Amino acid sequence: MTNEKPDWIRLQKALAIEAEHGFTDLLGKQYRFSEFLSLTFGKFPIVLAATERRRWHELAAQFANYPNLGLEDRQHLVAETRRYLYQLQQEEGEQGSRGVEEQEIVYKSKIRLEKFATGGNPPYNFSQNPKSKIIAEVSRRLAPKIDQKLSDLPEIGIRKADNLARLGLYTVRDLLFYYPRDYIDYARQVNIRELQGGETVTIVATVKRCNCFTSPKNKKLSILELILKDNTGQIKIGRFYAGARFSSRAWQESLKRRYPVGSIVAACGLVKESKYGLTLDNPELEVLANPGDTIESLNIGRIVPIYTLTEGIVANMVRQAVIAVLPAASHLKDPLPSGLRQKYDLMELKDAIANIHFPNDSASLQVARRRLVFDEFFYLQLGLLQRQQQARAIQTSAILAPKGQLLEKFHEILPFQLTGAQQRVINDILNDLQKPVPMNRLVQGDVGSGKTVVAVLAILAAIQSGYQAALMAPTEVLAEQHYRKLVSWFNLLHLPVELLTGSTKTSKRRQIHAQLGTGELPLLVGTHALIQDPVNFHQLGLVVIDEQHRFGVEQRARLQQKGEQPHVLTMTATPIPRTLALTIHGDLDVSQIDELPPGRQKIQTTVLSGQERTHAYDLIRREIVQGRQVYVILPLVEESEKLDLRSAVDEHQKLQESIFPDFQVGLLHGRMSSVEKDDAITKFRDNQTQILVSTTVVEVGVDVPNATVMLIENAERFGLSQLHQLRGRVGRGAAQSYCLLMSSSRSPDAQQRLKVLEQSQDGFFISEMDMRFRGPGQVLGTRQSGVPDFTLASLVEDEEVLLLARQAAEKVIEIDATLERWYLMKEELKYRYERLMGGAILT
Repeated sequence: MTNEKPDWIRLQKALAIEAEHGFTDLLGKQYRFSEFLSLTFGKFPIVLAATERRRWHELAAQFANYPNLGLEDRQHLVAETRRYLYQLQQEEGEQGSRGVEEQEIVYKSKIRLEKFATGGNPPYNFSQNPKSKIIAEVSRRLAPKIDQKLSDLPEIGIRKADNLARLGLYTVRDLLFYYPRDYIDYARQVNIRELQGGETVTIVATVKRCNCFTSPKNKKLSILELILKDNTGQIKIGRFYAGARFSSRAWQESLKRRYPVGSIVAACGLVKESKYGLTLDNPELEVLANPGDTIESLNIGRIVPIYTLTEGIVANMVRQAVIAVLPAASHLKDPLPSGLRQKYDLMELKDAIANIHFPNDSASLQVARRRLVFDEFFYLQLGLLQRQQQARAIQTSAILAPKGQLLEKFHEILPFQLTGAQQRVINDILNDLQKPVPMNRLVQGDVGSGKTVVAVLAILAAIQSGYQAALMAPTEVLAEQHYRKLVSWFNLLHLPVELLTGSTKTSKRRQIHAQLGTGELPLLVGTHALIQDPVNFHQLGLVVIDEQHRFGVEQRARLQQKGEQPHVLTMTATPIPRTLALTIHGDLDVSQIDELPPGRQKIQTTVLSGQERTHAYDLIRREIVQGRQVYVILPLVEESEKLDLRSAVDEHQKLQESIFPDFQVGLLHGRMSSVEKDDAITKFRDNQTQILVSTTVVEVGVDVPNATVMLIENAERFGLSQLHQLRGRVGRGAAQSYCLLMSSSRSPDAQQRLKVLEQSQDGFFISEMDMRFRGPGQVLGTRQSGVPDFTLASLVEDEEVLLLARQAAEKVIEIDATLERWYLMKEELKYRYERLMGGAILT
């Protein structure tokens, strides 16, 4: 290292002569071209900033390997080096044109910006410095602009920008908000004696011995070995360099010169056991002038960010790009008012961005993360509440009568008393239907809680007010189930009801279309067929969507568009955790039927291993002999070569021929035609078959009170919520029912999940646990569910922040729903909300 200025002319002349002579690695008076360049770049001027010094180190290694390069690689290296030196010379010229004092300030500002970017002190805290105004101005000038293209930044350039574009990063803002997915904590500095396997640490020690050589077993692998010593002990560490270019003796010698005996080295990595004792796994290294010097590496001695990468993009490329743009965080204007930040104890945005990338310590990382998680939740809730406010401003929906003869007659023919929870939810719905504002209510209820009866009362309120209603279900099995139940009630009320699915014959379909158009048909039940173009209602007043999360956003919206702002009632038998409900249904009113009808017995649930299969078959025999029926559920229709799972087709044959030849065994799966499905369900419902082997087609909609045993094969393959749904197919009668979860998995996690079902019948608790085990995207069983794609926020870990963000959003909307008084917040909402929802606006 030297204080001398670079001899630009001499360096450029050497590069030019090499190019003129065809890149032959010319031999000079003392050195070859490659040796001269390697030595020159090995001694970098002190005036260079840290990032430039790293670049000079790289060039020293590249020119040491120059003799091993092909012609094209030599041409490229020489051309890139000439451009790079020219750029440095221009920057030095610009500094020279300033006054000496300002030149010094520019240099110091660069260093402070770099320290800020790599975890040092923030660069704009210059209150103690008498020259603070000049430094702040220079720092501002040096910082990139928020909307600047990455390719325009000299630290990144076109080639790196093209790579970053593959990660969806095009501008400075994109990179600032490209949060790390994880971190490695090298901030803890320890003595060698304190090292323990499995920890990530940093040590500072003296080089006792250094060697660099080509592996005797692999000529394309070079190894750097160091023995480091401090006053508590010593350690042997190694770094590996794969590639023929590293086997050059010149390159190896240049590498050894970096770590001379007696030099001070900072090293960080994962502590692992080796045949020599403890070592650091392929560590990062930096030579220090003195033991107490500041470590300038991107990795050593700090919390290192880990970014999501793709093929061809290495971690340090992204880290260095982030460092280049991080000073631009100072340009960020915080959309959250200072009062709101103080109330919820939130870090300022520019500081949060700096600390999420390169935190000083774990405490500052947590504070930064909390602020950015709050933002993700806050803008989502703000958008949902704003939409709810806009919907409530519409005054064009039908006003439906909460009382009348139809409702009174229905209460009279009901063979059972409504539960308190059902009555409470019905009151919520009837109150909504009396308003000109369109109802948008979600009814959640556990399996068997009586959601259908609640929906029927809403439908009858629409019909007695002169309007039509539509009930849409996700599968033909469930639509058929609803239709059967409704027909049994509507016949007693002398009301027509029809079923429309993909299997409905053309002649019947035409008849339904005609009756809908004239208003003769007050209620239509169906599947996706309801949203087809020929389906036109005369006067649609109410839309009921069952298992609504199974429909896409557009499908739900298209059904609503069949009427003029109809009231909408959505239902789900998949209880949704509170955080998930707030996130995807934050613009809906939510009611819960949290009470089961009296007399329902708990379903006895048991987890069984493959060796206990005979116990399951004994129970099945005993129940069938007593006149009961059994479901056997499998995850596959046909045997898969890749998965060792029992298939429905094979299991049906085995049970019928070998295990239960005395009983009738039916088969039901999704690949069967509608006629075949109906036939299988009808035979099971009429007890013509005692055992029904099925896939998850029966998850919802099949209601056979005589079924008392549910045997689920490969239970570990299902989510907890889905298993709970399947379990709900039994226990619908007065007899004791059983759910047997057959699992061959020895995984502790799988066993722990299944034990939850053994211990609880509470669907809401089970859904919470399911979300913890599998994440929100899997709980609802479909990517069409509308779960936002959060970058940092976790619905499992950040419930407290979500509730605070909801509270804050409610207060903001209460003060000014248009956000006109908070222009920055309004613009940020516009940018973030649709991006967060992936362009999908929920109905």
